[in-house]
Amino acid sequence: MTLLELLHLLKKRLKLVLVLPLVCALAVGGYSFVAMKNTYTASVSMYVLVQHDNANSNSLSSDLSASQMVTNDVATLLKSDRVVLETAKALGLEDLKGYTTSITSSTTSRVLTLEVTGTDPQRTADVANKMAEEVSGVAREVMSVDSVNVVDSAKVPTSPSGPKRPLYIAVGLLAGLFAAVAIVVIADMLNTKVRGEEDLEELLGVPVIGRIPAMKGGR
Repeated sequence: MTLLELLHLLKKRLKLVLVLPLVCALAVGGYSFVAMKNTYTASVSMYVLVQHDNANSNSLSSDLSASQMVTNDVATLLKSDRVVLETAKALGLEDLKGYTTSITSSTTSRVLTLEVTGTDPQRTADVANKMAEEVSGVAREVMSVDSVNVVDSAKVPTSPSGPKRPLYIAVGLLAGLFAAVAIVVIADMLNTKVRGEEDLEELLGVPVIGRIPAMKGGR
């Protein structure tokens, strides 16, 4: 099937091609607004202070490299069961299953950024701040870290960070368009009617040498 033939088929089924994507987009959009709760993200920035910061600075580059490794270890601690459970206990929660965490760190600094996402903005900010507090105590206990100092505390988010409803609606629209094209093409392939001279030649394997025109209102 050529592109021109496909466009001709789509034009014949234009109503389906237009209506089905709109229906899919409305269905996905309605689901995202009704069934999916808003999520909020709170972030807290931390600076890792290691013990040799207070010593001499003769080997600054090697100290910085070692400090960055310690920073990566602190990032790992933030996701440890101990920090998670102690945070939940301090906030009176059974666990933090309703929250997702994301930790980013630069390779050229000792600053960590912790992002916590949940459905309650106030509680989400509380979880982020408490995790930063708990990881500082654990890091001092199990690593050569003086402290993990909070640079910017998590503030209560005022607007939702998700779900990305416009993206879902766009995906639903594209999925509906793809489904409409697939239905048109499959329906055309399953249609065995002879619709013209070309179909007749292909079916019989002989050329058409003439045809009788349809006549209306006469004998």
